[in-house]
Amino acid sequence: MINKVGQIMLYVNNQDESLKFWTEKFGFSVISEEDNGQGLRWIEIAPTKDAQTSIILHNKEFIAKMQPELNLATPSLMFYSDNLDELYKDFSEKNIKVGELVNMPSGRVFNFADNEENYFAVMEKK
Repeated sequence: MINKVGQIMLYVNNQDESLKFWTEKFGFSVISEEDNGQGLRWIEIAPTKDAQTSIILHNKEFIAKMQPELNLATPSLMFYSDNLDELYKDFSEKNIKVGELVNMPSGRVFNFADNEENYFAVMEKK
């Protein structure tokens, strides 16, 4: 039986630029980085070293060659925050493209774009 989400695979065009975005602007930490020496490099990042869920940055072009049947479109990620206003201000000051703060039945939310124009969301749950 599944009891948690362990990792989310994020397929990116430029792993180094994506890593820079997620660590320098978003504040995530590198948990691990692996390279099999044959072109397969993956970088595990998370909000904290002991987070229960992490994101793996994969090279989209390499994965497409290895497994052409995979849908490599960006997953829709929803992050949670206890202080949405502070995070929104922080993202704006770091020149992260952010959408408007919106009130939803389950809480306030805004979306943002990473360095490759993939959009994600952050919610402050009620």
